[in-house]
Amino acid sequence: MTLRPARDKSVTTVIFLCGLLLSSITHAKLPADDGAALTESVCGTCHSVSYLERAQGYDSPEAWRQLMATMVSLPTSQARTISEYLAKHFPAKPERRPNLVAGDFPIEISEWVVPTLGQRARDPIEALDGSIWWTGMWASIVGRLDPKTGQMEEYQLPVSARPHSIVPGAHGYIWYMGNSNATIGRLDPTTGIINEYPTHAKDPHTGVFHPNGNLYFTAQHSGIVGRLDPLTGELSEIATRARPYGIKVGSNGMLYVAYNGTNAIAEMDPDTLSIRYFDIPDPRTRIRRLDIASNGSIWFVNSSLGKIGNLDPKTGAVKQWDSPSGPSSHPYAIAVIDDVIWYNESGMRPDTLVRFDPAAERFQSWAIPSGIGIVRHVWVTKDKNLLIHQSSSNRIGLVHIPR
Repeated sequence: MTLRPARDKSVTTVIFLCGLLLSSITHAKLPADDGAALTESVCGTCHSVSYLERAQGYDSPEAWRQLMATMVSLPTSQARTISEYLAKHFPAKPERRPNLVAGDFPIEISEWVVPTLGQRARDPIEALDGSIWWTGMWASIVGRLDPKTGQMEEYQLPVSARPHSIVPGAHGYIWYMGNSNATIGRLDPTTGIINEYPTHAKDPHTGVFHPNGNLYFTAQHSGIVGRLDPLTGELSEIATRARPYGIKVGSNGMLYVAYNGTNAIAEMDPDTLSIRYFDIPDPRTRIRRLDIASNGSIWFVNSSLGKIGNLDPKTGAVKQWDSPSGPSSHPYAIAVIDDVIWYNESGMRPDTLVRFDPAAERFQSWAIPSGIGIVRHVWVTKDKNLLIHQSSSNRIGLVHIPR
């Protein structure tokens, strides 16, 4: 067990994660023109320049500069050269614009830019004291936000951790899934002490606490689902179907797991870890996240086919609906609030928040203000609002949902 002090990061810094990200960098060829070499040099430091082909694109240099400012601090001349190059060769892509559905349900979205540039802020949660926490995966940090004052504090984790998600635990502890160093970690915000629990799974992904006090987690690329007893450190892991992703606790005490590598949802017994699979129609189906309705049914995103769906675990019955922006909309995160479904269309630019009323079978959707991508996970607050994020622009968001 390793103990590491946390670090208060109160100033904005620039992250260069070359060592951690070399495996993800490819040498895509940019269009030849003035500014190409500088763009490749700067943008390729932290990610592959092939990302530009998949980006939303912008028609104006100013829009590109605003995005770049959330990632890296550059001299004015360099920012101008790169933004002009990008606006010329990577303009907006009309085919990725969402099909926004009008409606009369009002919401407000507040957003905060996190301090450390380039960290890819994601997966915000609400702690017991009402503070908002997030993980900066690319910087191996977790951060705390006071939503009343906007004050933020960041804590440095082991550099190799690259936490994929976090979950609040007892005594104010923040638990993180060390996606790159095969650990589950526990941060004590009061002391800054970090305890690490090694896992056999190489990539702990998403975690959830059960009412029995144990932490259950998925490991996508390892194909493993596990259980950690926080009191004893005892770890149990089982092999499962391909790419377990999201995980939630049902009202019946069972755990439900979404699969991003096959067309399935699993029901797992928290004591025996025995699993029953529900096959979802169409072998092309891939499910990233799910949530539970008040009647115990499972709502899920069919990310690969641009649908949302409902599974009745009592009967195995499945019903699905096409998302408003179509087959390429790639629904990703999902939450159920008062039996109304909230999710995002991550394949669209801007990233789109969607509300679906199952009783009326009616959709409504909104463009997320900084929606350059993407919401990967959402969290329902105690006030039944929705925490979201935009990794690419380092923003944490709060959707205010009227009662």
